[in-house]
Amino acid sequence: MINIANAQLWVHDQDEALAFYTKKLDMEVRSDVTVPEMGNFRWLTVGPTNQPDFAIVLMAIPGPPLMDDATTAQVHDLMSKGFAGTVFLTTDDCEATYRDLKSRGVEFTETPEQRPYGIDAGFRDPSGNQFRLTQLNVSFGG
Repeated sequence: MINIANAQLWVHDQDEALAFYTKKLDMEVRSDVTVPEMGNFRWLTVGPTNQPDFAIVLMAIPGPPLMDDATTAQVHDLMSKGFAGTVFLTTDDCEATYRDLKSRGVEFTETPEQRPYGIDAGFRDPSGNQFRLTQLNVSFGG
């Protein structure tokens, strides 16, 4: 059997990302390890408290030798446009979760709206990663 353990998001600043994910999205730190032998590489993961077997890796965008300057610039550019990936979150009550996250300082790009699959809203993290917050219709698998 295969399970998904981690998913990775590029972040501009790991400390800023850590504060956003733990203070605004109420996730918990799963690991925060710096490896001096690898040039002080930092392995930083967070996850929802109710999903202990899954974590999001908050990965700093590397430079040379892992990425050349042009590739690093491309990643930054895609992130600034919100096209480096999307995380899909589900909730039992999109409106209530929207109000709660907004009160914590999460800036939404789209307010909750009724869609064919449920109620859906959008926001981005400080690095530009997109999030969809969705309350799925029961008939759609929610």
